[in-house]
Amino acid sequence: MKSAIKLNRKGPRYKAPRFNTLSAEWLSEIAEHPDSKVTNEHKIKKIIVEANKAIADAIVDFRDGIELPEQLGYMFLGTCQPKVRKNVDFKTTDHYLKVIQHRNWESDNYLAKIFYTNYETKYKFKFNDLWGFKGCRELTKKVGVEYPENWKKYIQVDHTLKVARLYRKYLYQEEKKVIDKERLKDYNPLEL
Repeated sequence: MKSAIKLNRKGPRYKAPRFNTLSAEWLSEIAEHPDSKVTNEHKIKKIIVEANKAIADAIVDFRDGIELPEQLGYMFLGTCQPKVRKNVDFKTTDHYLKVIQHRNWESDNYLAKIFYTNYETKYKFKFNDLWGFKGCRELTKKVGVEYPENWKKYIQVDHTLKVARLYRKYLYQEEKKVIDKERLKDYNPLEL
């Protein structure tokens, strides 16, 4: 086992800057908009949180994922092999002064990943390079609780595969099923 050094818990740290999309200015602009039926900032936040919870529930419940409203993209929960680099358990490592790694024993060493893609729809947006995804707290907590129980239910994704290619393949297979059903209606095996 590799040895570790004692960490300085009181030492200086770098904290990445955070940007909040729900700023007070934005909320007041929404509340003052003439078409807005909700004028209270707390109600606007509550609506956004409830929408996020509904999306999180749908992603965890449906194996194939969901298409986000207003064609913003697709999201699904996938099963992946862990990365090659080590996933260190820092608390236990600090206690024993030996490098100890996290092992996902509940899910046979597989990891849950939340996939988001807007590749198919990105040319519909003016600023398509600015779209990104970071899961809200409700979604990441729900995935952490539900995934170890039903980890075999979700799609297994190769970490080198592009997510957009997966969706294109899935949509092609669904269209092919519909076309095959239509062809079977007119099929007569006795006709030559």
